[in-house]
Amino acid sequence: MITIKSNREIELMKEACRVVALTHKAIEEVIKPGMSTYDLDIIAENTMKKYGAISAEKGYPSGVKGVPDYPASTCISINDEVIHGVPSKNRIIQDGDIVSIDLVALKNGYNGDMARTYLVGNCSEEAKRLVNVTKQAFFEGIKFAVKGNRIGDISHSIGEYVKSQGYSVVREFQGHGIGRDMHEDPGIPNYGKAGKGPRLEPGMTLAIEPMVISRKA
Repeated sequence: MITIKSNREIELMKEACRVVALTHKAIEEVIKPGMSTYDLDIIAENTMKKYGAISAEKGYPSGVKGVPDYPASTCISINDEVIHGVPSKNRIIQDGDIVSIDLVALKNGYNGDMARTYLVGNCSEEAKRLVNVTKQAFFEGIKFAVKGNRIGDISHSIGEYVKSQGYSVVREFQGHGIGRDMHEDPGIPNYGKAGKGPRLEPGMTLAIEPMVISRKA
């Protein structure tokens, strides 16, 4: 079920998103070759706490019997890892790595969610292009996130732009609604048909998440 947020709820979500932005800013200022992904995770956790939030990812239920809940405050994925990389003291960032950090701040009962990919050190031109195309794909999707359009309009725009640049989107994972829960309806694929899916209404809050790969899907 898609939840429509009130103006008050949206203001609370803006504050959670502000914490996410400040946390990414703190990461941007320190990330460099030689750091472990664990180091970055601790920085993220402490920054969220500084601004009165906690990580919504830490302790997230695995949903699988015998599998522990998520142990870290962020997901940190390097190079060909798409998502859900678990921070580790043994995972050391190298010069030329592209490092995607996905973090969700929970404050006042509402979540803010943003992933950002960092180009660390001397990255290849192909790596830079992949990151830039992914970033632009987000903005191509946002153009269609307006009242009266449908989720499929966002999905179609992202998929077609990525294809036009010679890349593919990951089909196994997608964006989602967000609010009191980190994952809410609707699901937002990065491909699809325009004019399909739920109609967009004021008060819907969405996490649009292009995931782009440099091979044929």
